Parts: sequence; C-alpha cells; structure tokens
Amino acid sequence: MLRVAVIGSGPSGVYTAQSLIEQQAVPDIEVYVLDRLPCPYGLVRYGVAPDHEKIKSLQNNLRTVLEHPRAHFLGNVEVGAPGLGVAELREIFHAVVFCVGAATDRHLGIPGEELPGSHPATEFVAWYSAHPDAAAVRFTLAARSAIVIGVGNVAVDVARMLSRGAAELATTDMPQGPLGALADSRVEDVWMVGRRGPSQAKFTTKELRELGSLPGTEVRVQPEELALDPAYLDPGELPAVGRRNVEVLRGWAERPTAATTPVGRRIHLRFFLRPVEVLGDATGVRAVRFERTAPDGQGGVRGTGEFEDIEGQLVLRSVGYRGTPQPGLPFDEATGTVPHLAGRVLRDGAPLPGVYVAGWIKRGPTGVIGTNRPCAKETAHSLLADAGTLADRDTAEDPVAALTRAGQRPVLWPGWLAIEAAEAEWGHGLGRGTVKLADWEGLLDAARSAGVNG
Repeated sequence: MLRVAVIGSGPSGVYTAQSLIEQQAVPDIEVYVLDRLPCPYGLVRYGVAPDHEKIKSLQNNLRTVLEHPRAHFLGNVEVGAPGLGVAELREIFHAVVFCVGAATDRHLGIPGEELPGSHPATEFVAWYSAHPDAAAVRFTLAARSAIVIGVGNVAVDVARMLSRGAAELATTDMPQGPLGALADSRVEDVWMVGRRGPSQAKFTTKELRELGSLPGTEVRVQPEELALDPAYLDPGELPAVGRRNVEVLRGWAERPTAATTPVGRRIHLRFFLRPVEVLGDATGVRAVRFERTAPDGQGGVRGTGEFEDIEGQLVLRSVGYRGTPQPGLPFDEATGTVPHLAGRVLRDGAPLPGVYVAGWIKRGPTGVIGTNRPCAKETAHSLLADAGTLADRDTAEDPVAALTRAGQRPVLWPGWLAIEAAEAEWGHGLGRGTVKLADWEGLLDAARSAGVNG
C-alpha cells in the first residue's frame, strides 16, 4: 500500500487527492489530507465571498473526494510544529505533497502603510468569512470613505461587500459580528484604485458586472481616465476577458450622469493611479496619496509627477498574495514558491525524495480555482511515476496514532460533520440558515462532540 499525505484541503489539495485516488496504475493507494484548520475546503470556505453561493457550492464536489473510502481528512494538524516536520511526516507516509497555497498578502512598501485603519484585504476577507485566525479582528465600518487598492477579483469582492446591504447577506453563512457591522456601516464611498489601465485589470467580467447590479449603489468611472489606455480605445487585440471588461466600463462611462434611482453608496473605479503614501497619524488614516501614471509603451506604467489625494478613513490593500517558507523545504524568495520540477521538490537542483508540491506554493498565486486541476494532475503523475521507489520502505502502521504521538489532536471527518451540524443549529437559533462558527474554541468543541477525534 502507498500512503500519501496531502498538506492542505483547499482545491489544489483535494484535486491532488482526487488525481491519486482515481488513477488505475496504483490501486492500493491511501491519501490522507491534512489541514491546520479543523475544517476542509481552504479558500473555498474562507476566501470565496459569502454571497457567491454558486462558487461556494464547489464544496460539494470537494466533499465527494474527501468521502472516498481511500481518502481521509485529518484537520487540526499543524505541519511544521515541533515534532512534525518533513522528516517526521516521511516516517508516517511514503510521500508528502504540500498544497499550502499563498498565505500572506503582498505589501505596498510605502510610508504610512501600517497606520491604524490600513489593513491587508486578506484580513478583511478572513473577518467576514469567519476564519478562526481572525476571531479577534474587528471592523466597525465607521468610515465614510473606504479605499481599496488593487483591481483584481479580491478587490472587487471587498468593494462589493462594503457596498452590499446587510439584509441581502442575512441569507448567507456570514457570522453575526460582520453582518451586524455591515448593518451599522457608515461607508458612503468606496474607491477601487489601480496603478495601470482598465485593459490590464485582473478582475473577471462577471465580478465586474456585479458591481453595477448592487441595489442602491452607483458605479462611477472617469471617461478621460479610461481613455488614457490605448487598448481601451482599440480593444480588438485584447483577450476575450479584457474586451468584455472594456465593454462594461464603456457602458458605465457613456451612461447619462443623472441618477434615475436613489443611491445609497457610490463605487468609484479609478485607474492609472499608483499609491505613494498613506496619510494620517496615530489616530488613523485620512487619505491616500497617489501619483498619476501613464502607459510606458512596454506594457507597464511610468510616473508623471502629478499627485492626487483621495480621502478615506479605511484602506484595504489588495495587491496580491505571496507564499511563505515551509519548514524543511527549499524556498525561492523571489517568486514566493518552492523550487520544483513537474511537482517534485528540488533542493540544489536535485529532487527531494518523496516530497512534492501543487497549487500556489508550486506555481505562485495565479489562475482561478479550476487552474488547480491540471497543476494537481501533473504533480500526481510525477508521484505515481516514483511509486515503486516510494513504496519500498516501511512507514508507521497507523497515521492517526502516529500524529497523536507527535502531539497533534486530529479532527477526523465525523468531527467536521459535527461542526457542520453545529453551524446549522447555530443559524437556526438566529432565524437564519447555516451560520459559520468564527473561533477556534467553538469549532473544536463542536468537532469533539462527535467523540471520535484523536
């Protein structure tokens, strides 16, 4: 029997498990999906906005894999903790695949970035998604104006959540704290700002269009700003997504200026503005200073020396994710990834026996959820090609017992089901549907109520 540990239960981890289980070459393979959290699904549970129910329903597909007889979910397992490094994992499993994603946000590297009221967008997302690491985080949303720096899908999610009414979100699994904060929100203006042009924005058209369909919210663009982008004026050479984005933005730019319906909030989409300083003091932020940029003719932008201050008492920085070093693995600081060849981890150019990567820690934070499928298949193919050598060694008899001896308290699949039941019960008591538990204690208490955890 070939026993494989997959570290991370998000899409890349589950797709890796699926690729290993469904192949026919090595029929007696057992896959153990380990996660630091007691809950599976990774960013599908803790990164997808609560109002994107169709995307969140992907959890049902991931569930099917984790319920396979030769797949085993083990939550609440801290890989890298004392006594559970790569060497210890290799004593328990024949192979280990790291699918840990990109856990930190990129920094702007500008003065004032760390002032009170300036936060990484990942922190805001974790707060409204009920990530247990964010249980102590509080957003009061007392700001009148919020500035979202970045023009990717996460930035769009954040801008939409700041603008959507709490009543519309009451049917989702958003926890009570964030829901109440949104109900009391004083935000009137949301600014989403990118340093390059509209044709280079990273949001997808579906997410962009959603901004224009929010009740009581008006999207504003500046036609003269959009026209600075040559590809906006002539989008024929753009990829399909870029052309559709330009069409949406052009429709907003050509709209009559007079509002026909009452407007409660305004979303301002701004382009060719590069943040150079967050302005404020120890009491909080008050504005962000931007430098006007212009196309440099080579796909980038250059500064023009013209500056504009945009008022805001809340700043959310959404300029990308970055992988973090994994204990016992080589790491490329320049790319934020683990060096590899077709998923085989490389140390000094040579494969590290039995150690693999998939997902963002392998290729960087690029693509959509579906991009993880071919990435996972490539890694699984490499692992299976090595199966004969990998299986030629003894491992611990029982992974759960071995992990427990290493100081872990694994949450097994019945424990996760108990969390689901507790969340459904909690939501019912609030007169809502399922509502996520938002703290470690609540999640672990619910899991242990199943009575079968390590």
